[in-house]
Amino acid sequence: MSSASSRTQRASRSKKEPKAIVPRNSPLGVMYVEVNNSNFTNAGCYSIPGANQAPLFDIGIIFAANINFDTQERRAYLHYNENVTRVLNNKETFIRPLQEKGIKILLSILGNHEGAGVCNFENEASARDFAIQLRDAVITYGLDGIDFDDEYSDYGNNGTGQPNAYSFLYLLRELRALMPDKIISFYYYGPASSRLEYQGLIAGTYLNYSWNAIYGTYYAPNVPGLNNSQLGPAAVDVQSTSASTARSLAERTVADGYGVYLYYNLPNNDINSYLSGVSNALYGTGSSIANECLQTWPPGKPMRESIPTRQWTETEDKQRVRKRKAAAHSPSKATKSKL
Repeated sequence: MSSASSRTQRASRSKKEPKAIVPRNSPLGVMYVEVNNSNFTNAGCYSIPGANQAPLFDIGIIFAANINFDTQERRAYLHYNENVTRVLNNKETFIRPLQEKGIKILLSILGNHEGAGVCNFENEASARDFAIQLRDAVITYGLDGIDFDDEYSDYGNNGTGQPNAYSFLYLLRELRALMPDKIISFYYYGPASSRLEYQGLIAGTYLNYSWNAIYGTYYAPNVPGLNNSQLGPAAVDVQSTSASTARSLAERTVADGYGVYLYYNLPNNDINSYLSGVSNALYGTGSSIANECLQTWPPGKPMRESIPTRQWTETEDKQRVRKRKAAAHSPSKATKSKL
């Protein structure tokens, strides 16, 4: 760890606090796309009718790249599976068309069971090393920012350390200094959610946004330094959270004056009916879908008949929420598929 004077010097590089982007919609719509299963371009198929034909989703997140661990060099490194690689290496097909519609594209960063994660960098140098890798990815692939999801790191594996008080904040500070005008967001979950202040460092100084991670629930993340316009208390899995719950959470978001609404798990088939109910609650008008826009994954795979996503009842929603909350307190339990 550095001296107090060194911390002051580094903090001074990032005194200009990040601001929320100006959304074409308010609240901001954020969609995670599981690119192992879904075509990322489908995030650009849904819009809000009107003079500007604004996209329904202001931010699309590529889910997900990983933090892996090099056991020889004893350092964390950025890893892409074959599907993330396909999206990134073909940015003119999968990324640029969405950006041209006004959608900001982020890369989600997730643990990968190797012991490396955002919460166990041993010092400022190791945090900066990984921040440089993230910055380079943003530049190389023309992305608009980075999203952090502190799951599946399995801290301690491969002889790595357990979460500490300063790692995540060092990483945020270093990344913000490297990309002052890009978006940095935090999926409010895991050890990082309780490590957001350290010796004068405050997470909200470096983050643009944070959102709830428990699908089907309403809870505003407690991130020091962020205001309501930068927070998303509502989170829905569009393939499982009931349509009625999704609408209700949207109504609460507007009534309480929050600035973000989080969607997860966009499928390849048409779910405009579901999304339109949410859009109507958020913006006073339903969404629309462009003709012949939806694409299969992998590209070229025959499109199946549109299959309705499994919509859980509100009682089932509550049961799933209880399991998800329990998993949040048990590092050994996974709640998403392994990448």
